[in-house]
Amino acid sequence: FVFVLEGELVLVTDAGEEFTFYPNDSQERLYNNRWYLNLILKARQQGFSTFIDLILLDQALFNANKTCGIIADTRENATKLFRNKVKYPYDQLPLGLRIARETESENTSELIFNNGSSLSVGTSMRGGTVQLLHISEYGKISAKFPDKAKEIKTGALNAVALGQYVFVESTAEGKGGEFYEMTMTAQKAHEMVKAGTAKLTAMDFRFHFFAWWESPKYTLNPEGVAISTEMRAYFAELDVKHGIKLTPGQQAWYVKKAAQQGDDMKKEYPSTWEEAFEVALDGAYFGREIVAARAQGRIGKVPWVPSESVNTFWDLGSNDTTSIWFHQKVGLHNRFIEYYEIAGRGMAHFARQLQERDYIYGRHYLPHDAENELQTDKEIAETRMEILERLHVRNIEAVPRVLDKQDGIEAVRNILPTCYFDEVGCGRLGDSSPGGLAALENYQHEWDERQACWRDKPRHNWASNGTDAFMGFAQTWLRPPSARLLFWWSSMARP
Repeated sequence: FVFVLEGELVLVTDAGEEFTFYPNDSQERLYNNRWYLNLILKARQQGFSTFIDLILLDQALFNANKTCGIIADTRENATKLFRNKVKYPYDQLPLGLRIARETESENTSELIFNNGSSLSVGTSMRGGTVQLLHISEYGKISAKFPDKAKEIKTGALNAVALGQYVFVESTAEGKGGEFYEMTMTAQKAHEMVKAGTAKLTAMDFRFHFFAWWESPKYTLNPEGVAISTEMRAYFAELDVKHGIKLTPGQQAWYVKKAAQQGDDMKKEYPSTWEEAFEVALDGAYFGREIVAARAQGRIGKVPWVPSESVNTFWDLGSNDTTSIWFHQKVGLHNRFIEYYEIAGRGMAHFARQLQERDYIYGRHYLPHDAENELQTDKEIAETRMEILERLHVRNIEAVPRVLDKQDGIEAVRNILPTCYFDEVGCGRLGDSSPGGLAALENYQHEWDERQACWRDKPRHNWASNGTDAFMGFAQTWLRPPSARLLFWWSSMARP
């Protein structure tokens, strides 16, 4: 990597001025710790896209028959990446090198060199074999274009032969989607390697995290910068919990930057890798409410209170996934102690799940379609409610259907400020589900790619199941008590 590492490339700064490129500390750290497959979670503006793309250009120039590819989140960004990080650096190379390594073909997205190597930029890369691949802002792709993110995973990543190089880099975009799942897998492998219980193979991603405070440029003269009590508590928590000791200049920079970024600060400039995923996903319906719940300490350890009854709220998903929230009303608080979700199981499975827990149950709230008849192994058709009753599940109630989805969404927004969530019980269910909290965090507007805006309708995906079950709670609990009592009496009178 002589031209990347020894200052032989000329680039342009953010201010539009030319400079000779030398890798910064973060870039050198990535280079020295690189693996075959690399996942990079990072704060903004540390130059990783530039550095990785220069590595790809370097490899194409000095090695024959190398196919190098860069995937961007949008066509506009793909064009910018090619123009600024591929074509411009190539045009600034010493004349002798450009003559020796002329392009046989070039257009607005690809350079093909006379040694058989090529470097192309686009929004996808399916087909053929790639030796070096850079996926830029995979988190944003996962958030706005989940189908494209899946295509990249199944297409582009599978086009890279074993033992070649992949760099996936992004800021975080919520707890869900392909980038989040890839990060969780890489982080789990990282912890196992650190503990000495496993070794990375050529098929495992190495996890790299680059916090804002590791960059020397993120500092400011602290004179005259007021630091609030809340910020001082945050800086103290970083010190006590994570051993992160910030200088006065770093604290001043963070305070001023946070005032600009608002709710996006932890996503764009995370102090820890866990923090990066705590912020609201773009286009999320309940993003602000979940962020507020975390800030107010309503997401954490919420123990079961044995003296209080437990209610359940269900969704019988159209994709054969059933979701159940376990709820307790304690004083004025709605406490969610557990979430359960699984696909491909019958009512007998869920009856056993209820019976295996030591809870004293109040009522079980199922969606309206639980009253639809199903053909079972018996000669007569039964509804799901009747099947559960036959399996000794009592006090079942069907929640009326909401005709307008927006009413259900508004009900959730109105009830969330009263809710407390056990982060473990309502969190990730092994490898089978991101969990109920993640479903609420990732319940999102559909993205209109043509108009480049969020549609006023929810995206139907894995997050719909847990959210629909929670809507059943919101609809039920926001009804006037007299209406709930009347509905309970009418359901008990059902023949």
